[in-house]
Amino acid sequence: MADEPRAPLRRIIGLFTPYRGRLALVGSFILLSSLVGLASPFLLREVLDVAIPSRDALLLTLLALGMIAVAVTTSVFDVLQTLISTTVGQRVMHDLRISVYSHLQRMSLAFFTRTKTGEVQSRIANDIGGMQSVVTSTATSIISNLTTVIATIVAMLALDWRLTVISLLLLPVFVWISRKVGAERKRITADRQRKLAVISSMVQESLSISGVLLGRTMGRSPELTERFGRASDELAELGVRTSMAGRWRQSSIQIIMAAMPALVYWAVGYTGIISVGTLVAFTTLQAGLFRPTVSLLRLGVEVQSSLALFGRIFEYLDLSVDIHPGARTLERVRGEVRFEGVDFAYEDERTLDAVDVTVPAGTTLAIVGETGSGKTTLSYLLPRLYDVTGGRVTIDGVDVRDLTFETLSEVVGVVSQETYLFHATIADNLRFARPSATDEELEAAARAARIHDHIASLPDGYDTMVGERGYRFSGGEKQRLAIARTLLRNPPVLILDEATSALDTQTERAVQEALDTLARGRTTITIAHRLSTVRDADQIVVLDRGKVVERGTHDELMTLGGHYAALVDRDRPLELV
Repeated sequence: MADEPRAPLRRIIGLFTPYRGRLALVGSFILLSSLVGLASPFLLREVLDVAIPSRDALLLTLLALGMIAVAVTTSVFDVLQTLISTTVGQRVMHDLRISVYSHLQRMSLAFFTRTKTGEVQSRIANDIGGMQSVVTSTATSIISNLTTVIATIVAMLALDWRLTVISLLLLPVFVWISRKVGAERKRITADRQRKLAVISSMVQESLSISGVLLGRTMGRSPELTERFGRASDELAELGVRTSMAGRWRQSSIQIIMAAMPALVYWAVGYTGIISVGTLVAFTTLQAGLFRPTVSLLRLGVEVQSSLALFGRIFEYLDLSVDIHPGARTLERVRGEVRFEGVDFAYEDERTLDAVDVTVPAGTTLAIVGETGSGKTTLSYLLPRLYDVTGGRVTIDGVDVRDLTFETLSEVVGVVSQETYLFHATIADNLRFARPSATDEELEAAARAARIHDHIASLPDGYDTMVGERGYRFSGGEKQRLAIARTLLRNPPVLILDEATSALDTQTERAVQEALDTLARGRTTITIAHRLSTVRDADQIVVLDRGKVVERGTHDELMTLGGHYAALVDRDRPLELV
């Protein structure tokens, strides 16, 4: 990850740049509202000093109507600027969410193997969600309050410069106090968001179906609850600390500001330097000065706190993307695949070493080897879940790194041991491969995958909800749904990553029939766990510690009597079970 988010404040301001026209309109409404609002104290002065003493009914009526008109006008401006500023804020949050999501979609599989899902969810949901008040209202509130403060000070100076100086003497102290409080809140907010990420990860892991099953079958549910309780307690404590950070300092500001009008009354009472109407108008302006000043100081604290949230988001946006799309497409794909001098290292640990393999178009390659030999890693290089660190992988002579992601996904299909189904209907899961597929095409794919009859027997048929991660279906049924989904995609190159390794013998036969249908006429690369499934492969490659140590057909490798023959001999007792 990036060490430090760069220039957070400048980048935050940059988020609003696309909406500068709307923000200028908001600023205009704020300025007009502030200027119109300043008329009220002067109208009040005229009421007290002129209209009431002179008993001028017409003047009193006009002044009263003027005060009402000021209230109505400022309210209209306030509603309009709130609508526009909130809309801009929500669009900025939308842009941030899309930016983070799309950026993470471009990351290699390595990022997701070392990052908890709950952590990613927390960045998008909790961190961006925590910015809502800051993004949607803080910027306009700062402009509004700042405009009000400046306009109010000008009006106060027009009434009496001496009392204005007295009122402004303590403002630098207030600013200093608020900066101290803001720095403290920023530290606490960063801690709080980290704790929220931990809780999100715990919920995602322990309250998923797999997590619940593991917790109950291992008898660890009480311990998981206790761990969650400790994390939640720490979060609650941080919430209290956030709320109380600098509270006494801020209370002192409010006490002083509340005492300032009393000081003005005392000074005027001794000196008699202004009229009663001017005094009331001045203290009204003074109260109008203190309210936005306190609000500005409070907003300054919130902005400092929000910098921690923006920093966490920018940290993700600054992650370097190590897999970039190419620009080429393929026409009339034959499906020849070549691994040419392929090296791959994961976090400085070499997994593949100078692998050279050619898979002619329409043939089947089986990759076998001990656990950890690099079989799955080699297959992941073809659809670019990882990129090679040396050599290249080609389809029809074109380096896969030169192809667009869309082209690559159309050419290469993957059926893995870990079948993922969305919490949606069967039809929606199948159409994830091809949204335009008709009902007839869904049924044809399901029939080819040997799963249609089972789907048809369900009360809701293809509209049946599969449940979280497809837990309403058995392993074999999920595998056949995945095969049907891949058939809809109709890729010319196919990767089968130990697709039957977790199935019983009877279910494996049914799935293998579906796989044979799927592989017909395609270039197929099979990652083998049960060697009985790859005996008819056109070519078998044996990997050992990332290197190709043997290659040939089943009969040739058995005659050789090397690594492959040893693997087959070890596998035979399992086949008899």
